[in-house]
Amino acid sequence: MRTGPRSPRAATASRRQEGSVAAEFALALPAVVLVLAALLSAGRVVLAQVQCQDAARAAARVAARGEGVDVVRSTALSAAPDGASVAVTTTAGGVRVEVRAAVAWAGALGGELRAQGSATAAAEAAP
Repeated sequence: MRTGPRSPRAATASRRQEGSVAAEFALALPAVVLVLAALLSAGRVVLAQVQCQDAARAAARVAARGEGVDVVRSTALSAAPDGASVAVTTTAGGVRVEVRAAVAWAGALGGELRAQGSATAAAEAAP
């Protein structure tokens, strides 16, 4: 290992290398930020999908117990993402609950994606 003073040529090469590292970092940073933003947006859409499905299941369980449509709808809305819509369809043997929500994708740059969940439950027999 050399302990003496560095040559001027080596010092210049070292400074050039440090400058190229900074330039490469400056070019790569926007790409990293873009990938991170896409991952966060995809996570938001997946989360809304799970919330819609969970809200539909919870509302279908409430409906199976014989609760009214207003109670079923409020149960679904309390677990659903903001701005969600709930449709309750009652049949002779049970009930079907559908929850839908629009999710903004990529903030102001993107559009909207639809998340939805549905669940069907048979009506419980009266005791």
